[in-house]
Amino acid sequence: MNNKSPARSRADIQFASHARDVMVKDEIAKERARTEAKTEKLKALRLARDAEQAAADALLPPKPVKTRRKAATKPADKA
Repeated sequence: MNNKSPARSRADIQFASHARDVMVKDEIAKERARTEAKTEKLKALRLARDAEQAAADALLPPKPVKTRRKAATKPADKA
C-alpha cells in the first residue's frame, strides 16, 4: 500500500526545491565573498605599490622642462 498521499508528495517536492534554492544562494554568497576579499587584497597591494612609487619619485630630482623650438619659416619665393 502506498503511504504517500498526493499532497505529501507535492510538499516533499516543494521542500526539496526550496532546499536546493537555499543551497544555491549560499554558494553564490560564498563566491561573492571570495571575490570581494580578492578584490580588496589586490586593491591594497596596488595602493601600497603606488605609495611606494610616489615615495621613490619624491626622492628623485625633478626632470628638466623641455622647451619646444619654433619651426623655422621658409622665406617666400619672390617671382
